[in-house]
Amino acid sequence: MIGSLVLALLLVLLLLALAASLRVLREYERGVVFMLGRFLAVKGPGLVLLVPAFQQMVRVSLRLVVMDIPKQDVITRDNVSVKVNAVLYFKVADPQHAVIRVENYLMATSQLAQTTLRAVLGKHDLDALLSERDRLNLDVQKILDTQTDAWGIKVTNVEIKDVDIDLTMVRAIARQAEAERERRAKVIHAEGELQAATKLSEAAEILARHPQALQLRYLETLTVIAADKNSTIVFPLPLDIVGPLLEAAKARLAPSAQVRP
Repeated sequence: MIGSLVLALLLVLLLLALAASLRVLREYERGVVFMLGRFLAVKGPGLVLLVPAFQQMVRVSLRLVVMDIPKQDVITRDNVSVKVNAVLYFKVADPQHAVIRVENYLMATSQLAQTTLRAVLGKHDLDALLSERDRLNLDVQKILDTQTDAWGIKVTNVEIKDVDIDLTMVRAIARQAEAERERRAKVIHAEGELQAATKLSEAAEILARHPQALQLRYLETLTVIAADKNSTIVFPLPLDIVGPLLEAAKARLAPSAQVRP
């Protein structure tokens, strides 16, 4: 009877030891195994067998982590105070380093992302912050990826979400944009006037070299005027047309003037 109880007790202890030594890791999980406090191996996925009381395991997820970076007070290079938040995408690339080299890689990555976001955006003007987000996202991502590489963390992407600006600064930006549009309109108008003046100068040179073209243009103008139903039309005669007639009249009058006594 006593032997049966001892055997049952040993069987229960064996089952408990076996249950304590078995671990099941999912496809996206890895186990960092320590032997008496020293790193032994990274195991998984699947069934992992541990030696009770001698080996311990820390689970690490390899899935992509989406972390919200809370709003940060940023002073841009042109001394504008804004509030900026972002989204950070990262994952564990080396489970061993993520467990051994940093106490809490989630907290460490979050704090580093906040300070890096403020540091990078503070080096740029407000205009760059509003119009060049892709480049700023890439800059923040590269810096974070370089600094977290020692922790076994791979930063895949950083996206700036919202940029909150003070109401007075919004009004100033609106006035600046309006002034910029007016400046562009004036520049476009001046360029149009310059092009028109250039074309008129070229046309004047061509007409000066070819007087017949000026006469044809004059006759075309008369045709256009005649198409309108006006009761009275007053138009000048160009000297190019009247000049030859005056010279012929002078030539005829010159002999008669010489015959007079």
